[in-house]
Amino acid sequence: MTEEKMLTHCSFCGEHKDNRKKLIVSGDVAICDHCSTLCHDLIVRDVKPEEENKKSEIKQADAIEIKNFLDQHIIGQDHAKMVLSVAIANHYKRISNPPKNLEIQKGNVLLIGPTGSGKTLLAKTAAKYLDVPFVIADATSLTEAGYVGDDVESMISMLVAAADGDIKLAEKGIVFIDEIDKIARKGESTSITRDVSGEGVQQALLKLVEGTKCRIPAAGGRKHPDGNMLTVDTKNILFIAGGAFVGLNDLIRNRLKGTTIGFNAEVKTLTDDAFIDKVTPDDLTKYGMIPEFIGRFATSIHVDDLTKEQLVQVLTKVKNNYIEQYTYLFSLDDIKLKFAKDAIGQIAENCLNLKTGARGLQTEIEKTLMPHMFNVSKYKKKGLKEINITKDLVKDPHVVL
Repeated sequence: MTEEKMLTHCSFCGEHKDNRKKLIVSGDVAICDHCSTLCHDLIVRDVKPEEENKKSEIKQADAIEIKNFLDQHIIGQDHAKMVLSVAIANHYKRISNPPKNLEIQKGNVLLIGPTGSGKTLLAKTAAKYLDVPFVIADATSLTEAGYVGDDVESMISMLVAAADGDIKLAEKGIVFIDEIDKIARKGESTSITRDVSGEGVQQALLKLVEGTKCRIPAAGGRKHPDGNMLTVDTKNILFIAGGAFVGLNDLIRNRLKGTTIGFNAEVKTLTDDAFIDKVTPDDLTKYGMIPEFIGRFATSIHVDDLTKEQLVQVLTKVKNNYIEQYTYLFSLDDIKLKFAKDAIGQIAENCLNLKTGARGLQTEIEKTLMPHMFNVSKYKKKGLKEINITKDLVKDPHVVL
């Protein structure tokens, strides 16, 4: 082969550079774009199985370590964090060390608590610690197959997408079903007419939550007769359902108090807080959840309302808290942002009054800081270097110039 041929022809396929998009030359060797792509495909195809399995390995789950991680991101809820940590640790121990002659049932989790109390954050933070795919599905958007809305299988499609298409990894992920109480049936008796977004969804979720082979579109979206399908086994996917269950307290109160009619009747004085942690499967059935669905969730966890002190800690103590976030945003414009202690207390109190819990904290801070964020360029021109947020500025947000 002449020197000219080596520089103008691919050393692998012999094609001239004019017949290829690119010819890469190094010393006495040349390779065209076609051959380089082929080599890459061969390398990827020959990846060792242990390397593929390594991607799907899950961090060793320990209940104490999970709770310690949750403590860094979530204020309060000590009992809920402990129970959730144990449930998650047992679930992943079951996956990592399957017994030979024993079948351990999956222990899905039901979180019950008011809005803004940290139900979603508990599940999301646990998934972050384990480094597993995690998705949040809204139960209110789910319908029975064949009706307008999302099929229950759409949650699995979302999970596969979160795992970047790695089905093995997706099969060890966590699905959080939010607003699960919104799919309660309208009454205790079986519905005569179609309840496609209530009892029907609960029925559709039964097999999926327990463990089944689920077929989903390879390209995502809705199923199509001619589309390619993927099979995902849901037996090792942990399902965590959360809901506020407004009115459940009344059902439990009536059960615990019993009747107070008659001269010798005992009048019990129990506060609202004394009820919800005494919830039973029968209470949830009376609320409108079908018994078969409740039976798929072995662990029920009550999440408490946050106190004013806990809301203040959410604002100031947890990792990535809102005070730190907005302080950083103002620092980008060389302005120091400070919050007075009573100002932070007022923000927490506003959330308590509005019953929005921790979810409302960002809204309250945004409302307080909006005039300052809008006028930040004016502040810079005026040479303002520091903004002190007082209680009055929380009650009546306005510019400080």
